[in-house]
Amino acid sequence: MTYFWRLSEKFNDDSVLNLAKSLNVPKRLASVLFARGIGDFKVADKFLNPSLKDLYDPYLFEQMEKAVERIIKARDNKEIIWIHGDYDADGTSSVAMLTDFLRNLNCNVYFYIPDRFTEGFGLSELSITKAKAAGASVVISVDVGITAFNQAELCKSLDIDLIICDHHEINDRIPDAYAILDPYLPGCQYPFKNLSASGVTFKLIQGIAKKLELDDNFYSYLELVAIASISDMVPLIDENRILVHFGVKQLNENPRPGIRGLLYCTGLERGEIYSTNIVYAMAPLINAAGRLGDANRSVEMLIQKDVNIAFRIAQELEEENRKRRLLDQQVLDEALPLAEEYLRYNRHRSLVIHNSSWHEGVIGIVASKLVDRFKVPTILLTTYGNIAKGSARSINNFDIYSALKSCDDLLIEYGGHRHAAGLTLRVENIPQFKERIDKIAKEKITDDMLHHEIIVDSEISFNELSPMLINSLNRLAPFGYGNDRPTFLTRNVRSINGVKYIGNNSFKFRAIQNNFVIDAIAPMMASKSSFISNSKHFSIVYTIDSIGQGSIKFPQLNIRDISSD
Repeated sequence: MTYFWRLSEKFNDDSVLNLAKSLNVPKRLASVLFARGIGDFKVADKFLNPSLKDLYDPYLFEQMEKAVERIIKARDNKEIIWIHGDYDADGTSSVAMLTDFLRNLNCNVYFYIPDRFTEGFGLSELSITKAKAAGASVVISVDVGITAFNQAELCKSLDIDLIICDHHEINDRIPDAYAILDPYLPGCQYPFKNLSASGVTFKLIQGIAKKLELDDNFYSYLELVAIASISDMVPLIDENRILVHFGVKQLNENPRPGIRGLLYCTGLERGEIYSTNIVYAMAPLINAAGRLGDANRSVEMLIQKDVNIAFRIAQELEEENRKRRLLDQQVLDEALPLAEEYLRYNRHRSLVIHNSSWHEGVIGIVASKLVDRFKVPTILLTTYGNIAKGSARSINNFDIYSALKSCDDLLIEYGGHRHAAGLTLRVENIPQFKERIDKIAKEKITDDMLHHEIIVDSEISFNELSPMLINSLNRLAPFGYGNDRPTFLTRNVRSINGVKYIGNNSFKFRAIQNNFVIDAIAPMMASKSSFISNSKHFSIVYTIDSIGQGSIKFPQLNIRDISSD
């Protein structure tokens, strides 16, 4: 794959040096901050030193007071509260934290996660009728509900007060609910719009704790917010950065029994948990419950107080995740040739692929992989009867939710945000839907947006890679969407030991520049190994990893691209 390297703007050396001195950090770290638009001392200081004191007041949410008062009233009157969530990591984590918190307040709480295959996405009418049958007078939806117009009417007809906690963008209509907590709600003054559902749910918990003048024990739920926020790909900036920073700290220091079960099954150790292994090791096990079976198990695991039971559920989810990976590969193997053929002979700027036999639980994962490979918004569809269900994933600068909104006359249901969404439509509408989506993509996606681009924070020489700099880069963590690991460019590099291949498509080498030698790994880049043979000089773009265990760690360059000098 060919990449375009885009170097960040060069800034005045005096400004960079002044910021470095003010923050007491290496100059190169200050240059990275400048490259990311963080050149003001106060802003940079808050970024490098997250504080729970900087969390926003939950009562900035438009209807927080109303929601909190109704929940406290339900507690005082011993009413039944029914919590309905989504089946992914964000939804199940939100249900788990709110259920556990309210039960600790002696609320009478039931929780419910719909079946992905029989009920689909969103607040289902089946859930509401079950809530009524259980005697519930309050339903709280988390991670869903902002498009639940009919369901809101059903709640009113059954004398149920519906509180919606969602983070998805809002259609032209708003459900007639008792209270809505969504940063996108018109008129909502909440200053940060990019919370995950677990973030919104945590703000509700924070609001209740503030009203009841509780202690700070509720901050322990931040470990669930961290897992959910990282896996749901919300930008790790502003308030999300604070929530995830302290959540990861909690994961490493004192995780709850269910999380300890996940760590055991994934082989992770406390003190060694970072954003990357949350995405690739922990979150997939939580998601596996709903992809192949009953997502309520994830909630049970996360709220479980008994370590043995929590471990047993974690092991079940580990086994299901193995099965899920096999299904992933099967669907990917079938989707790749279809995508390649579709894009090879046409000037399409989107992918909409339908196969009636694909497993609904994995099409979102495969859609993400196709986006990574082809850099176009992708929608994969499967079929139930005459209804197609789909998962949409997008490139950074294309709003897939808005595209779906433009096609709402063809859709039965849809919901999500600019990067990911779910949808259903009638099978006979797929050809017209495919044409409409591609027309929108052609209008919105420029040639530049299709380039495989790597944004470089700073050009650097190897002799600047001091232990002080490498350690200081960790202060930019947690890394993830919206806050990637710093990416550097170094020119005039050679290998002093050729290449050592790892598997079929990766290799290692020892890189040297200015008499400074450092280990490097080039994942999935065997096709570019010729650039570094025969003592040639070359340029590399890379991030810096720390490898090893415990306190014994060594830096290693993680190569993102190579070119000849």
